[in-house]
Amino acid sequence: MSVAPTPAAAAVSENIQAGLPKNMVLDPEWFDGDRSKFEDWWRGIRLFLKSNRVNETDDRITAILARLRGGVVGIYAQKKLNKLDEDNDTQDWDEFVKELKTTFSDKSKAADAEWKIKTFKQGKRNTADFIIEFEALAMKADTNELYAIFLLKKNIRHDIIKTILGYPPIAMSKMLKEWKVVITSVEQGYESTEGR
Repeated sequence: MSVAPTPAAAAVSENIQAGLPKNMVLDPEWFDGDRSKFEDWWRGIRLFLKSNRVNETDDRITAILARLRGGVVGIYAQKKLNKLDEDNDTQDWDEFVKELKTTFSDKSKAADAEWKIKTFKQGKRNTADFIIEFEALAMKADTNELYAIFLLKKNIRHDIIKTILGYPPIAMSKMLKEWKVVITSVEQGYESTEGR
């Protein structure tokens, strides 16, 4: 018994036969409204759109709406499609994304991340690993940059922060990405001198 290929697999096969490069990102298929799966589906759809070079806002929104099926998400998709048909003007991507996330993301995950980031200490954890986990929590908790810097300084190893705070005030970073670079640099300096 042979199984029919998925639409994504068929598209990849057609690309290969046409001499086009193989798309390495599979279609995330459809989203059925299960909030616990939204985050993974959303990451998959973003990668899929980027990989397939779907850059126009209306095309991106249409591709997403086509993957919302069943129950509440199907009703949501139909409502948005009707609005797209009525308006005939370009939609705002940021507004659409905000509405989609607000409507279908798992709110309990954001609340858990918000609580966890406040108490998330580095301890003996590798600095690079800590920063990656910290960034993921900050993103899930929707923490603003100033508060994220405050929490990062509070929860990273004290010897690292003490070293950084010894720098002249003019050299102090004001952006989270700069703090991450400085923290990693100080940690690497410690490792090289202590022979870890």
